[in-house]
Amino acid sequence: MAAKAARPPAAAMARSEVTACVALGANLGDPVAAVRGALDALNRIPGARLVRASSLYRSAPHEAQGPDFINAVAEVATTLSAPDLLSALQSIEAGAGRERPYRNAPRTLDLDLLFYGEGRIDSPTLTVPHPRWRERAFVLVPLAEIAPDRLPSAWQGAIAGQSIERLPEPAPALHRP
Repeated sequence: MAAKAARPPAAAMARSEVTACVALGANLGDPVAAVRGALDALNRIPGARLVRASSLYRSAPHEAQGPDFINAVAEVATTLSAPDLLSALQSIEAGAGRERPYRNAPRTLDLDLLFYGEGRIDSPTLTVPHPRWRERAFVLVPLAEIAPDRLPSAWQGAIAGQSIERLPEPAPALHRP
């Protein structure tokens, strides 16, 4: 009788690629450079690749004080788990000098995992889809540019009165190092 082949551990099994959406924002230092640098950093995460990125947008702080934000949304294809992708995003934030002195504080860089495939996650450290993505012009407007199928119906009404403008710069170029 032939011996049964051992099944590889779950970590060693190939994970299929998942499409994730990440919101990017910054309003301290040089926020345009910070968001562009974060897009480059997303493309350097092992197990992830930047598929597309929206144009850059300027928006007033939402439920906060401080300078205007520069925002974008990126679509990333990844074989990482959602917690591992979140960890990579937090490492990019830390590398940009992100501090968290209080909720909604001005920031050098903010990366939010909006979607991870079609999955739903509700854990103490991660909620996907992001719990407030449907309320924010700085997420919905860039998302409409790259993934309009993700938008809720009548989404424009949800952002009435929120200030956002597209910057005249072209969308960030995509390249692999």
